[in-house]
Amino acid sequence: MGKEIVNSKWLGKMAFEAEVSGHKVLIDAGPAVGGENRGPRPKPLMLAALGGCTAMDVISILGKMRVEVDSFNVIVEGDLTEEHPKHFYRMHVIYEFTGKDLPLDKLRKAVEMSEEKYCGVRATYKKALEITSEIRIL
Repeated sequence: MGKEIVNSKWLGKMAFEAEVSGHKVLIDAGPAVGGENRGPRPKPLMLAALGGCTAMDVISILGKMRVEVDSFNVIVEGDLTEEHPKHFYRMHVIYEFTGKDLPLDKLRKAVEMSEEKYCGVRATYKKALEITSEIRIL
């Protein structure tokens, strides 16, 4: 069993510096709630965590399958509740690929492996909210 630890240090007003895996991430709020917009908000970082996790899996799996893509992009859309505490009740992941003669079956397999076996962020989130996905070849 492993453990991850993130320390968030207050920098004043609504700004915090989170140390994540030895890297500093500045988190802040917008002016409407007392922040200075110096960094992203916490909830959108949840979308980034899911996108980054599954993207790394997919590109690694495709490399092992010897599938070469020209470009790869993951977009994560999150739907928030209206009432407080506002939270995500649904996320939708869009996998965008460009390349020549891309094998759709292998792209699907790589995405499926990430979603069902490897992406720990998705495994955590799916216990709390609906997650859907789609593949687009541009």
